[in-house]
Amino acid sequence: MIDDVHQLGAGIRLRPTVLADAASRAAALTRSRAYMKPWEPERPEFFYTEQGQRERVAGLLADREAGRVMPWVLADAEDRVVGGFDLNAIVLGPLRSATLGYWVDVEQAGRGLATAAVRRICEVARDELRLHRIEAGTMLDNAASQRVLAKCGFEQFGMAPRYLHINGEWRDHRLFQRILHDGPVTGAED
Repeated sequence: MIDDVHQLGAGIRLRPTVLADAASRAAALTRSRAYMKPWEPERPEFFYTEQGQRERVAGLLADREAGRVMPWVLADAEDRVVGGFDLNAIVLGPLRSATLGYWVDVEQAGRGLATAAVRRICEVARDELRLHRIEAGTMLDNAASQRVLAKCGFEQFGMAPRYLHINGEWRDHRLFQRILHDGPVTGAED
């Protein structure tokens, strides 16, 4: 199921990231650059190029092989990337946790795709990775992302002052978590 393609509706699929996504990711990120600017770190111009995204995706795939990251994309009917979703900092053992990050193309925003994708990723994290919890952070004024997390069962558990360097400044973040299960860890690979 981790490698499965999941239909989210309206011709949009959630699927694993592949290296061939580089050009399409670059186009979507460039198209959405102004829209996402308030919520993103400052990025060099290279980040928005096909080669920049090829290097980014190659790093994500290497981290996936090492068990540290699970990267997915939203893809439209033409298989163009219209969003990215990553479970980062995957830790097994007694913690069994990961951090969720995501973005959606400006042309697809407000259609419920982030909510559908986050719900599906939580299922995979619980059932396939056997994670206990997922956490996510949003800037204090990112109400849209906070709504996505609330709809997906995340609860705020704290606030982190000057948590990430976003759009040129250290920004405070609300911290959210979703407990996926309270079952035993036995039988889980570490």
